[in-house]
Amino acid sequence: MDAAYVFRVTVRLETGAGVSVTPESVETVVEVAADPPGEGEWLLFRDALWRGAVADQRHARELAAAWLSVPIESVQFSELRLDEAYREKLEEAIASNPDAFGGDHPRDVLHRHLGSSIRVAGE
Repeated sequence: MDAAYVFRVTVRLETGAGVSVTPESVETVVEVAADPPGEGEWLLFRDALWRGAVADQRHARELAAAWLSVPIESVQFSELRLDEAYREKLEEAIASNPDAFGGDHPRDVLHRHLGSSIRVAGE
């Protein structure tokens, strides 16, 4: 079972006195391992994403700054890359927590938060 959130993150390069950089910011791809469904921070998709995009830019920048330990200018969500086993376990975890998702069907929940940004390995 394997999954990762993929983000495009623009980081700001900070320098000491008398040092300059060009460009002052760069974009990089950040992959964050998804916790197993039902464990740890498995609700990242619910808490940070909406319709396949970052729901709250400030919150996303704080998350990315913690992941990278550098100042963050912007964060864009690219995809949740997962295998079929992870998808099945994720849907089971959503179904077993109906109150956390308004009783909605797991596929509706995933679509609402991730849009079409789910990539299943092998598809």
